[in-house]
Amino acid sequence: MATDPKDPHERAKRMARLIVGDLVLYNKEKIAEGIRDDTLFDVLEHELREGKEYYEKNVDPKIRAESDYFNQAIVDILIRGRGDIESKIW
Repeated sequence: MATDPKDPHERAKRMARLIVGDLVLYNKEKIAEGIRDDTLFDVLEHELREGKEYYEKNVDPKIRAESDYFNQAIVDILIRGRGDIESKIW
């Protein structure tokens, strides 16, 4: 089933994934360090805050109240699939 690119939920999901994807692309070393040292959210605090602010500025508050696409993107894109990095937490 095809998704409607004009659907506000699909747009919000896409925006969240793009923001987090860029964060991953430009911060690979910080991400590896944060996972190794179990400080991921500390070392990316600034980037995550900026990304979330951009997301909130560009996504309708009603859509944000109904969903948590930004945090889902963090789990799906930033954290999942990083099992190859040595870590205390796994």
